[in-house]
Amino acid sequence: MSITANDPNRKTWLEIPADTDFPIQNIPFGVFLTRDDVITIGTRIGDYAIDLGALHQLGYFEGIPLTDDIFLQDTLNDFISDGKKTWRLVRNRIAEIFDAKNDKLKNNQEHRTRVLFTLDEIEMQMPVQVGDYTDFYSSKEHATNVGTMFRDPDNALLPNWLHIPVGYHGRSSSIIPSGIPVHRPQGQTKPADSDTPVFGPSQKVDFELEMAFITTDANHLGEPIPVDEAEEYIFGMVIFNDWSARDIQKWEYVPLGPFLAKNFASSISPWIVTMDALEPFRTASPKPEKELLPYLKYSGDKTFDIHLEVSLKPNGGEENLISKSNFKYLYWNMSQQLAHHTVNGCPVMSGDMMASGTISGASEDSFGSMLELTWSGKKPLKLKDGSERSFIEDNDTVIMRGYCQNGNSRIGFGEISTKLLPVYKPKKK
Repeated sequence: MSITANDPNRKTWLEIPADTDFPIQNIPFGVFLTRDDVITIGTRIGDYAIDLGALHQLGYFEGIPLTDDIFLQDTLNDFISDGKKTWRLVRNRIAEIFDAKNDKLKNNQEHRTRVLFTLDEIEMQMPVQVGDYTDFYSSKEHATNVGTMFRDPDNALLPNWLHIPVGYHGRSSSIIPSGIPVHRPQGQTKPADSDTPVFGPSQKVDFELEMAFITTDANHLGEPIPVDEAEEYIFGMVIFNDWSARDIQKWEYVPLGPFLAKNFASSISPWIVTMDALEPFRTASPKPEKELLPYLKYSGDKTFDIHLEVSLKPNGGEENLISKSNFKYLYWNMSQQLAHHTVNGCPVMSGDMMASGTISGASEDSFGSMLELTWSGKKPLKLKDGSERSFIEDNDTVIMRGYCQNGNSRIGFGEISTKLLPVYKPKKK
């Protein structure tokens, strides 16, 4: 079945900004609260949110095998479980409905009132119920930078790194959508001049520029997913900010890896951009530097040219662009990650989320964390207001954006905007 929604020449009858992340060629999926306090599954074109539940009730998806309540739920999990054929049919139909040449909805004011919302009339929600969350460590540049800082510069990568997509199981309950603030975490740290740890607020709160993919029900217990079939089970992608407390992490990560340093919060962009929408931006991954085991060898181009940016906004101040990176820099691609994740028979479910790990490039301005940008605080960043940052301070806002662009079209992910609040204090009774 062809992806007709990707036609670069298609125009929409909706009035949309010329530089929008959400042209009619995007058609992402999300969940939002409407002006009537109803939670619905929807999509977005330009600055309009579109209620798919209302569209379905009005008969616009006739001929597509969908349950009556598929878009009347508070997560996308069941829709994602329906599989790629259904996702493509629905996305193609949405493109037809809002095509400039189609007057059916355009000329029906009653239906338009039920279906269309402006962005100030909605509140975005978590798009999926995340059952399990895995965080990979797939940027060679990032892994090399961290290894250089914390271990031996001559042996920055651990012996396994060029042979397997390293990952760990994270905490799904603290994944939140853009707009929800995060409190500075507390935990144990060990001062350099002390033999024993102390407890208190982290002094080195950091962001990590990542992207994450969301899976459908992929396999049964014991069944591996072949690397060249992996994309069949990936619904789409979001931008992912994996908040980190570097001082807590340094003390706790040996021998089992990060724990409290990572599980206090991770933020995502609320619109899931589908793999179908990303198809025109496919590109090659970096070539492997070691001979790969057969289950990790793949054919074709398995990654995407996604431009990524990070800005830091002090309280009451203006944005400072501090990093520009790209998803294509990752050494290990999503297909390899999912193949490795399941090669031992681990089952993957609808709504599972798998993050890339920090995405850093080769140049200093493309590093994906404050740890790297300031080289663990040794080279603080100077902001427009004259202040400096080694790590994130209370009431700073971290903003991440991502988009794809070629000669024909541009699609984007919107943004994650998250404010870091001071340590949580219980309200007085």
